[in-house]
Amino acid sequence: MGYKSLAECVADLEKHGHLIRIKEEVDPYLEMAAIHLRVYEEQGPALFFEKVKGSPFPAVSNLFGTLERSKFMFRDSLDKVEQLVRLRSDPMKVLKNPLKLPGIGFTALTALPLKQTFKSVFSKTTISALPQIVNWPMDGGPFITMPQVYTEDIDKPGILNANLGMYRIQLAGNDYVKDKEIGLHYQIHRGIGVHQSKANAKGQPLKVSIFVGGPPSHPLAAVMPLPEGLSEMTFAGALGNRRFRYFYDEEGFCISADADFVITGTVYPQENKPEGPFGDHLGYYSLTHPFPLMKVHNVYHRKDAIWSFTVVGRPPQEDTSFGALIHEIAGSALPKEIHGLKELNAVDAAGVHPLLFAIGSERYTPFLKERRPQEILTIANHILGKNQLSLAKYLFIAAREDDEALDTHHISKFLQHILERMDFPTDLHFHTNTTIDTLDYSGDGLNSGSKVVFAAAGEKRRILAGQIPAGFSLPESFSDAQLAIPGVLVIQSGPYQDQHQTELEVESLNQHLKDRDLEGIALIVLCDDSSFTAENINNLVWIAFTRSNPASDIHGIGAFTTHKHWGCTGPVVIDARKKPHHAPELIKDPIVEKNIERFSGLFKS
Repeated sequence: MGYKSLAECVADLEKHGHLIRIKEEVDPYLEMAAIHLRVYEEQGPALFFEKVKGSPFPAVSNLFGTLERSKFMFRDSLDKVEQLVRLRSDPMKVLKNPLKLPGIGFTALTALPLKQTFKSVFSKTTISALPQIVNWPMDGGPFITMPQVYTEDIDKPGILNANLGMYRIQLAGNDYVKDKEIGLHYQIHRGIGVHQSKANAKGQPLKVSIFVGGPPSHPLAAVMPLPEGLSEMTFAGALGNRRFRYFYDEEGFCISADADFVITGTVYPQENKPEGPFGDHLGYYSLTHPFPLMKVHNVYHRKDAIWSFTVVGRPPQEDTSFGALIHEIAGSALPKEIHGLKELNAVDAAGVHPLLFAIGSERYTPFLKERRPQEILTIANHILGKNQLSLAKYLFIAAREDDEALDTHHISKFLQHILERMDFPTDLHFHTNTTIDTLDYSGDGLNSGSKVVFAAAGEKRRILAGQIPAGFSLPESFSDAQLAIPGVLVIQSGPYQDQHQTELEVESLNQHLKDRDLEGIALIVLCDDSSFTAENINNLVWIAFTRSNPASDIHGIGAFTTHKHWGCTGPVVIDARKKPHHAPELIKDPIVEKNIERFSGLFKS
């Protein structure tokens, strides 16, 4: 559907039973988020909050809460856009000569942004009049969680060289001057970071426009990993069957003509203020750190504007469904960029960035008596150097020739495939003193940590144990061993103290187990709560890979170092206990949870 506005989308979803209205006034402090979370858990409808306490504007959430609903919104354009994205080698060539490619000509024409000669009618408001939505109890203030942040390249101005990204925005709290300052959170390698660096080098402020609402193709474009040369605004037009309409206000800021709200402002060189905490997609808070400060110029809104928001937290959440839709559109594109890659999955249950599963080709070693990872290691290095994938900590990569039916989205089966074939002395490859996700506090500093590749190629080396080996026992300070999945043993340990104490504990475990028959056990996970960790596969990967930094937290039975290469005779041990430097996990407010029971009818699937 070529929605002209968010209001048109809301009406269409409501007409077809995909959206319900909440007529009672709801508090934006924790209540709206709590309702959203409960409805999402039931894979329920989109939610329209008619009355938001303290704000004249209604709000909508959970638009992308199911893949079915997301595909419904783009039912008239999805197939054509998938074809357009596949033409990655030169997408602008397609846009300039659309009629030469039957089937996507109209899609290409709608992709070109349209600069309006007249200016859409917007009224002005203030930051504090916007819905002040706070999602989690320890959040530093209200945030925009579904923004489209627009910046232009100071050296190459204009919309086709602009960046549209989704970076969270803190509206109030901390040291921000009310209605005059807001905080931007983004990583330096993102498009806006590049633009800010160029502006800083010239000693000039960066102009920023923040769009909220508009047709649903606009926020999706802001998170879409697009081919080089294809701007987010062109993609928004193609996906929405409606050209991205824009104009510039009197101060030279770009205004999305179809947005519900537009906040304009400037970011000055080296001007930062504390931003956060914020309950984030890893399932923990990202803590308070200095981030760029935006001086607010104007806050615009259209008539009958609707505030769009989402809630992030431990997956799955609405951004999980976002990811599923992105995979539908562009899932086949990445293997074309990385030679030999068949499939890649950023594992949502582990918070996306911490854990990647990949399948690649291992074609060039037919002369070896025993097949081992070679080509897939080259592919692994390419993956870890690719855009957002460079934030990953753990990469498990398998050879497609060992099982053509292997699927990276079957988490348990994929892990077992790797653990059956890994050679512990040779197949772990570490990258130390490197960068990880800013939101990940398992490392030794902000953005600082390590990575490891678990590679597997060849025949099975072991049969994974389906039960704990007979006569298995543990040394003092370890207890409650449970088998989470075949070959993966979860062990409860005392609270983490420090690295030195951990080395002593692991050595006691090593001495106790090194002479025992553990052939069927490939991985041991040390944790604070064995029952929770082993309860299901999602708990296992969330605990194991969000609470560990590979270089400091991976150990092994029979560990050794040869020619700078670390290995072990096995099994591998991951210390996934909470550490003092870790961020606190997200916990719902019990009082709020009780209060929203008045909406219990919404929570029934």
